[in-house]
Amino acid sequence: MNNYAAKRLTGMIVVMFIVLTAVFVIVRLAPGDPASLMLGPDATQADVVALRTEMGLDRPIAVQYVSFLEQMATGNLGRSVFFDQPVTKVIAARAEPTALLTLFSIVIAVVIALPVGVLSAYTRGTLFDQAALSTAMLAASVPSFWLGLMFQRYLATGAGWFPVSGFGTPDAGFLERIRYLALPSIVLGLVNSALIIRFSRAAMLDVLSGDYVRTARAKGMSERRMLVKHALKNALIPIVTVIGLTFALLISGAIVTERVFNLPGLGSLVVGAVLRRDYPVIQGVLVMMAGLYVFINLLIDMLYLVIDPRVKY
Repeated sequence: MNNYAAKRLTGMIVVMFIVLTAVFVIVRLAPGDPASLMLGPDATQADVVALRTEMGLDRPIAVQYVSFLEQMATGNLGRSVFFDQPVTKVIAARAEPTALLTLFSIVIAVVIALPVGVLSAYTRGTLFDQAALSTAMLAASVPSFWLGLMFQRYLATGAGWFPVSGFGTPDAGFLERIRYLALPSIVLGLVNSALIIRFSRAAMLDVLSGDYVRTARAKGMSERRMLVKHALKNALIPIVTVIGLTFALLISGAIVTERVFNLPGLGSLVVGAVLRRDYPVIQGVLVMMAGLYVFINLLIDMLYLVIDPRVKY
């Protein structure tokens, strides 16, 4: 187990190094002078030179790269030009809506997808199975922004069941925040449940044809216990994998939905940073998203050992 964990941790470090290098290169290859773009056309040449010096853009590229890696290793993501604050502080101020939206969305997706996928595999070929597959395919085909607009039109504006947009007043409590996050969470949960349904069904079909399932049935075990104790338990590895990957994609993919529902999360922060050419914020968000994605993949690999101790690297 220790050897497995060490190898996965080493792989995570290598991937993060590659990601950091890619982020550094992409930002430096962007057309135009970053300092001039951030300050705008009204800035004087002295202001541009001062900002280039402050950001270290006047140094050789190799020195910039080493300094960039040192900053990332210490958790220093730079300083936002627009907000005049450390990027970590700017991201932290916008992280709550995105984090809550992602958590609620993945919970809704799993609550919908896991039972449907298991029952679809168990009732293979029936009307329920066909309906589940068709619904999953439809959900995967519908853009989240369109579904969000439809829900806003009919469930928020029309029926008045949910707030149309926003995140509540600055002093709103947790329950009030949940009211504003309910509708976008349902939208993302429905859209992302499609992939989990299909993977859950495929994984269950593989194990339901196993000899141990037939043996359990021959011994008179109830169908419910057979599904939970034998079939689902042995199908958990691919199911946990797709749930983890969906969660990671939700973190970085909720930007459009946040814009539709006017949530002050990382989505609006990134869009604003791109429009203002606030490169430190763009770079910091990219690094943070990549780090979360890699960490979630590492966590999934560690969960394999909990689900099935026989797993080896």
